[in-house]
Amino acid sequence: MEHKSEAGHEAVHMPEPTAWPMVLALGIALILTGMVTNVAVSVLGLILTVAASYKWFRAVLPEEAHEMVPVRADAIVPASSRKSIAKLPVNPIHRKMVPVETFRFTTGLKGGIAGGIAMIVPATLFSVLKFHSLWYAMNLMAAGGFVSWAHESNAFLAQFHMEGLLAALAIHAVTSLLVGSLYGAMLPMFPRWPILTAGFLAPLLWTGLLASALNVVSPILNERIDWFWFIPSQIAFGLVAGFVVNLQARVRTRQFQALPFALRAGIHGGLREQDEQDGGKDGQQ
Repeated sequence: MEHKSEAGHEAVHMPEPTAWPMVLALGIALILTGMVTNVAVSVLGLILTVAASYKWFRAVLPEEAHEMVPVRADAIVPASSRKSIAKLPVNPIHRKMVPVETFRFTTGLKGGIAGGIAMIVPATLFSVLKFHSLWYAMNLMAAGGFVSWAHESNAFLAQFHMEGLLAALAIHAVTSLLVGSLYGAMLPMFPRWPILTAGFLAPLLWTGLLASALNVVSPILNERIDWFWFIPSQIAFGLVAGFVVNLQARVRTRQFQALPFALRAGIHGGLREQDEQDGGKDGQQ
């Protein structure tokens, strides 16, 4: 609905802007963060959540707050002094389209399941050799979700706990499936050295990222983690997940469908020839 503003221009009746929804989101995030860090963080989040909820609800109840926003009805006509648009000629044969093939979503899930199982082997060896227990690594992973376990002893973590088993299985399963899905999307982009990329580069990359954020994600895991065993377990996941993913059949992507029919039908081998030329250049370098 349009009205006349005080200056005589047209005005639009609009809802009044408010920042309280963002404050509410921040409060909820702080409440969840405090569950794995400090109770004071959750208290601060609760205060922000209550205050933001009250202010936001007051802005819409019992009547929604509005304001008049002046608008100008000037017609803007785009104009250009150029009579034509210069376009560079594009040869689809020499245009790099990566990837032309990719994996199905279920392929990444299969790789995540296989990698998750392989990762259990070095973690169990670590538990047995260092703490003479099958359950230490599992309970240490689960401790990130239990605030009450933050100050428990190594002897407590070496014992069997059903809640620890269930929590560790849930955390490990979700993480393995997510990383496996990432492998399914990532490996077609690195076709030359998939084992190097999946088995070593990717695990070392996310290990470095995890090391920088572990103090916030799980303080107890940050204090007791053994990187000498953790890194081989990540490499075991990467090697097995990458191997399983690369065994699966690939499907054509839309980039492949965008190629000329002659290339897709195999009448002209321009795409293959270009890939071979690129591979020859890489070998000479």
